[in-house]
Formats: sequence, structure tokens, C-alpha cells
Amino acid sequence: MSSEKEVKTPQARPRGPGGNAPRGPVDKPKDFKGTSLRLLGYISKRKFKLIIVFFVAILSTLFMILSPKIVGLAITQLFTDVMEKMQGVAGASVDFVYIRNILILLAGLHVLSSLFQYIQQYLMAGVAQNTSRDIRKEIDDKLTRLPLSYYDSHTHGEILSRVTNDMDNISNTLQQSITQLITSIVTMLGVTIMMLSISPTMTIITLLTLPIMLLITRPIIKKSQIFFKDQQTFLGDMNGHVEEMYTGHVVIKAFGKEEKSIEEFEDINEELYEASWKALFVSGIMMPLMALVNNIGYVFIAVIGGIFATRGTINIGDIQAFLQYSRQFTQPINQLANIANVFQSTVASAERVFEILDEEEEVEESDGELAVDDIEGSVEFEHVDFGYTEDKTLMNDMNIKVKPGQMVAVVGPTGAGKTTLINLLMRFYDVNSGKILIDGVDINDLKRENLRGLFAMVLQDTWLFNGTIRDNIAYGKEDASEEDIVNAAKSAYADHFIRTLPDGYDTILNQESSNISQGQKQLLTIARAILKDSKLLILDEATSSVDTRTEQQIQNAMEELMKGRTSFVIAHRLSTIIDADIILVMVDGDIVEKGSHDELMKKNGFYADLYNSQFTKSA
Repeated sequence: MSSEKEVKTPQARPRGPGGNAPRGPVDKPKDFKGTSLRLLGYISKRKFKLIIVFFVAILSTLFMILSPKIVGLAITQLFTDVMEKMQGVAGASVDFVYIRNILILLAGLHVLSSLFQYIQQYLMAGVAQNTSRDIRKEIDDKLTRLPLSYYDSHTHGEILSRVTNDMDNISNTLQQSITQLITSIVTMLGVTIMMLSISPTMTIITLLTLPIMLLITRPIIKKSQIFFKDQQTFLGDMNGHVEEMYTGHVVIKAFGKEEKSIEEFEDINEELYEASWKALFVSGIMMPLMALVNNIGYVFIAVIGGIFATRGTINIGDIQAFLQYSRQFTQPINQLANIANVFQSTVASAERVFEILDEEEEVEESDGELAVDDIEGSVEFEHVDFGYTEDKTLMNDMNIKVKPGQMVAVVGPTGAGKTTLINLLMRFYDVNSGKILIDGVDINDLKRENLRGLFAMVLQDTWLFNGTIRDNIAYGKEDASEEDIVNAAKSAYADHFIRTLPDGYDTILNQESSNISQGQKQLLTIARAILKDSKLLILDEATSSVDTRTEQQIQNAMEELMKGRTSFVIAHRLSTIIDADIILVMVDGDIVEKGSHDELMKKNGFYADLYNSQFTKSA
């Protein structure tokens, strides 16, 4: 149930036209290191598999690292044999057997390397997907514990973007980049050792390129963090806009606002493009700059290696092997730079996900319960004060006493606080001070689940899920029999139209429930409430979407349903609540009048004016 007044929380971003977050620069991640460590904490829960992945990666990389050295041996042997033959050395010939054995050994090493690489990818896929599943489950659990104020202050698209797009980004990085990170580090260490075994001098020259690369890439990485955060934020804005526009497309077309909707989309899309372009451009600068440094180092190594070879201090095969190693050494550096880019985006996504996980939850609830079948249904508001924000109180010292079985009608102009009163009764929001009692028990001493289980509810905005009509009616009562479902539908005057459908009670409602009319949807929600058979009822303009004849039928059914039950009815058509035991007239969050219809008409106050104005219009 939504509140009638806009809710603002410290976490909420201020909204622009259409409910979208304002567009503009976004700060870089608040705690890059902390977010990274927190994300790694989820992965570390599977230490055993990660250790296996690490050792398998070492073996796979080790076999690949040995290849240039072995090829160098073959080249040295071939070069020596050819030179001896050219110099006319007696009995000189090319040792093809030795070269063949080298090739067989190389083939075996590559096969083993590929096998271990497959094992590595297989295990890491399990680690990544299980970790993503854990985070998704944690998010899902968190969303059920968040207060209504969170959903009132965030668009659906923004929340969905964090749960889907950001989580997909994290999942892809865990599966692909972590194995690449391990392989890159192992390759750098292994290649360094092999280069040192060939020539310490040339190794030092190669290592000198590292500080130059770090000096170049560090400011680029810092700058790209900001743009990657912008990219994810604007993506959330776009999802929010698209979700809002497509769910309200009928209203947009009715008011001829297609062009305005397209303009807003283009504005957001342009800013998403700018943020994405800058993120990719800035991060992409690293690769050509690093390639330039690598190539300069490669030239120096080739020249010095040639000098050493002419002096006979190094074999020709070792030069070839070292040149390969120098390329292999810079390749993992390039991969690490690329991983750094990806990780910027991933940390930005993780921060957005963790923001949900860190949101303040509903106040810790007690373990108290009331038996659904044993409650009488008395409700009392004692000196209740409430406001959506601390600086503005909506309700002041509200006192209401409702006896079991009474019908309470809540009336007043739009924004008077009618729905807010129901929100407090259901503990969608908690009161600032005072108490709300059911059968003398403070609702703050009850579990929210138990409290809400005491009520049956029919809202003005119907909600039906993708499933059969039977399942939608039985939503509030898991053990409902077929007879119970049909009887509830008959009581709500829904049975007739259901049986006219091709599949009857087995008719599948689509995601938007657009294959039945608005009035028929309302009848199904009323049948759902009737089936639940609770002692406490909440009816929020329950007949607003049906025709006059059906409304009268439903009113008769509701009168029968409300006998012996405490009912709170929010009504705008005052003709429907004339027989209410108590009518609460609300203005700006306060109850200005209270009494029966006859009592309020005799006062000739706000209610009388409201009723007479409706009666005059009807006449």
C-alpha cells in the first residue's frame, strides 16, 4: 500500500520530472578498497575450491612457460648443426630425432596445459555462480525486510537495475576475471624466473618497464572509476524511465506525451552514452600507452641480445626464448590493466548492490503473536503521532476506539491521510509515538507477519500475479479447497464471468492481467479477501472499478462479509458508507470529525458539506 504523501529518506536521491533521479556527475566510489575487500569476502567462503583453482592455474601456466625454453633448445641445436654443416665439419648433420622429440614434448605440454586450464575454468565457474547466487539470495531476503519508505523513495527500474544489471556485471567478473588474474600473476612470476635463468641483465631491462607502466596507468585508473560509477547510475536511471513509461504507456498516449517521453529517454540515453564513452575511452588509453612502453623495451632487449650473441655469451635459442618471455611478461601486465578496467566497473556495481544490503531495515520486531481464530477484533489508537519526516508531523495525538465487529469508514479529501492510517495499522510504517492496540495488544509487540495475517485487504489498485485465476483467489489461503475457492468467487459475484472464460478457473492471467477487465480484476481481489475470512478487513475503494449493478451486488456481499468483523473502509463515494458505525473525517492527517452518518449530518460541518456536494452533483 502506497502512502499518500511523498516519502523522503536520507538515502533517497531527489527526483526529477517523471520520477527519475536527477542526471549529473556522480562521485567516485566512496570506499573503493572497502567495497573490494567486502566483495572478496563473499568469494573467500569457498577457500578450498579457490586453492585448487590456484594450484591448477600454476600447473597450467607452468607448462606454457616451459615451452619457449624448450623451443629455444631446438633452435640452438638446429642452428649449431646447420653452422657445422656449412663449415664443412666432418659428419655434421641435422639431428631430426632430437627435434622430433622436442616437438612431441611440446605437444604433450600443451595438451596438459589445456586440460588443467579446463579444470580451472570449470571450478571457477562453480565458485562464481555460487557466490552470485549467495549475493542474490541475500538481496532478495533484504528486499523483504526493507520498509515501505524505501520503495516509496526509489523507482522500480532503479531497484531492478541493481538486482539484475549490477549483479550480472559482478557475476561475469567473478567468472572471467579472477581466473585471468591468477593466471596473469603466476605467468609474471614464472616468466621472471625463466628470464633470470637466461640473462639477468636483459631481465632488469624488462623489469624497468613496470614502474613506467604504473606511473602511466595509475591516474587513468583513478579517473575511470568516476566514469564507471556514472555509467551504472545512468543505466539505473534509464531502466527506471523505461519501466515507468512502458507501464504507463496508455496514460502517455492519452495525454499525447509520446514526444516528451522520447525526449526524456534521449536525454538519459545521451548522458549514459557520455558516461560510457568516457569510461571506455579513458580506460582504453592504457592499452596503447602500455604497448608503446612494451615495444620500446622489446627493441632494447633485441639489440642487447644480439650483442650478447655475437660475443658468444648467450645462445641464439636463448635469445629467441627471451624475446618470447618478454612478450609473455608484458601480456599478463596488459591483462592486469584490462582486469583493472573491468574491476572499476565491478566495484561500482558492487557498491550499488551493497547500498541495498546496507539500507536500514524495518525496526526489529518482537516474537509476540495473536491467534488468528481467537481474536475478537477491537482496535484502538492511543495518542498516536506520526510523520514521514522528522521535521513535519502528519498526525497529532490521534485517538480512535473501535469495538469488535464495527465498520469504520475513513473519508476526506485526497492527501488527507486516509491510506496513511491504514499503513500504520498494518505496520508498513511505525508510529513516532503512542500506541496502536488490537485486542489490547500493542502491534509493536507482534511479529509483522502475524499482524498482517490478521487482515484481509482489498485495494483500489488491483494486484494479480501471472498464474491461474484459481491460484490468484487462493493466494491468501494455502489450504483452500476447490469448493472454498468457488464459494468465495460466488460471494464476490465473480463465478459467472470466470465460467464464461475458455478455461474457467484454469485461465492463465498474463503478467499485466490485461486479458480480463479492470472490474473483473477487482472482483477477483474481493474473492481473495472473502476466502481469507479474517476478523479484520481493509477495503480501500474496493468497488471503484466496477459498474453500478455489480457495485450493488458487491456491497450486499460485503455487508454479509463484514458481519461480526471489524472493517476499515476508505471511501470517496459517501453513499457507500452511510451505514458505517463510525465515520472518521480526516483533513491534513488529523481527524476533524467523528461519528455516525446521522450524527455528522446534524453537526452540519465538513462531512455534511462533503456529502451534500456529492449528492448535489449526483442530482
